[in-house]
Amino acid sequence: MNNFIVIVLDGLGIGELPDASAYNDEGSNTLANMAEFVGGLYLPNLEKLGLGNIHPIKGIKPQTNPLASYGKMAEASVGKDSTTGHWELGGLKIEKAFPLYPDGFPQEIIEKFIKETKVDGILGNIPASGTEIIMKLGDEHIRTKYPIVYTSADSVFQIAAHEEIIPLQRLYEICEIARNKILIDDHAVARVIARPFIGSSNNYIRTTNRKDFSLNPFDYTILDYLSNEGIDTIAIGKINDLFNYQGIKIQIKTKTNLEGVEKIIDTIKHYKNSFIFVNLVDFDVYYGHRNDPIGFAKALKEFDDKLPGILNNIDNSDALIITADHGNDPTTPSTDHSREYVPLLFYRKNIKGKNLGIRKTFADVAQTVANFFKVNNSLNGRSFLYE
Repeated sequence: MNNFIVIVLDGLGIGELPDASAYNDEGSNTLANMAEFVGGLYLPNLEKLGLGNIHPIKGIKPQTNPLASYGKMAEASVGKDSTTGHWELGGLKIEKAFPLYPDGFPQEIIEKFIKETKVDGILGNIPASGTEIIMKLGDEHIRTKYPIVYTSADSVFQIAAHEEIIPLQRLYEICEIARNKILIDDHAVARVIARPFIGSSNNYIRTTNRKDFSLNPFDYTILDYLSNEGIDTIAIGKINDLFNYQGIKIQIKTKTNLEGVEKIIDTIKHYKNSFIFVNLVDFDVYYGHRNDPIGFAKALKEFDDKLPGILNNIDNSDALIITADHGNDPTTPSTDHSREYVPLLFYRKNIKGKNLGIRKTFADVAQTVANFFKVNNSLNGRSFLYE
């Protein structure tokens, strides 16, 4: 039905980039290291597409006649966060990294946050794992009613609060104030994130009511160019938040990878002449950041099991890209993203797969999509549609 689908397997890197040492990511290889840790991956459908042709991966065999064209892409932008990766997939190049706060936020930011949001105080203000910080500070949060502020190696200002202490709408209001009045100019982090949780002492758990407050992309992305030409742009999952809804005509929210795959299949069936941009976030959130290679491998197997349902609903006029936005190696000591190449699988039904080599930028995806829909643009990248 002349649809172009791009699926981002969040965090699925495939080997360190040449500048990985500048990010303390030497030796990172999310796919290969995970495969070694679990004794080999079993992903027969991704294997048939040519995943094993990109890089040696234990358990995944290279194919003589892969069903998809294959390669890997380098990140041309500075950084290794989700916003940077997705904006580059959308055709941009980030020259100046989003601000990071490895020692917590400066006092003037915290004071302004307290004043503008009218909270009585805050807890935390440290880099931390979201699951660990609510266990550590949850009881004090219940007692004081202060929101928990924390960050990570990403450019994020995260605010955690118990849903019975700070109701969701109030938490979202606090985040919106932080986004629009506080984290601006030199402190314009990529995302302000509401992190609600529930439970009681020693048993706090985050809910699925997370909400991201992102920056607008600084220029047109592939979503804007297509939308302006009357082509339906359909975003599934985290894509909506990362582009701050800019250029997106149809917004589909999801809470799990499996729900995301269901929405992909449903969308392919019901739309035509559309760009369908999807993020499957579970790999990153639940397994990469928690250093859980076994869980990561199981989640990949779940996706692989569902992949035929996607492929069987694609016709000769459609195109599909499976890729990632950065690495998140669950076998390294770090719990943060890793500066890696990302895999590239480009599938068109009944077209023989070829080696697309090493692409210089993720933006080649955007140019390929633009080429498919014959839309003129000034994005970065080079199309591989007819290579």
